[in-house]
Amino acid sequence: MTRRSFTVPCTIRVEHTFESLEAHVELDGGIEPGIGDKVLVHGAPVSVPFGRSLVLRREATVTRANFFEKALVRFQSMFELTELYEVSFTDGRV
Repeated sequence: MTRRSFTVPCTIRVEHTFESLEAHVELDGGIEPGIGDKVLVHGAPVSVPFGRSLVLRREATVTRANFFEKALVRFQSMFELTELYEVSFTDGRV
């Protein structure tokens, strides 16, 4: 019923190029966030100029979700998935 939090080192990879705009956080020790878990990366915001990429080492706090939070996230995800659909009943003419 209680939340469990712990701090772990992590690697941040940010790329801002013509081909890609992406950011990834990889937690050390093979730790994988689960459903409903929260990850807070500590430190100042990262800004990467266009055409560059950056790799940083930081600390992150992982807060594991309890049973009810996991159940709530699974329930909500069934309804939020429909936001990704685009449905149109037009014949294509404007």
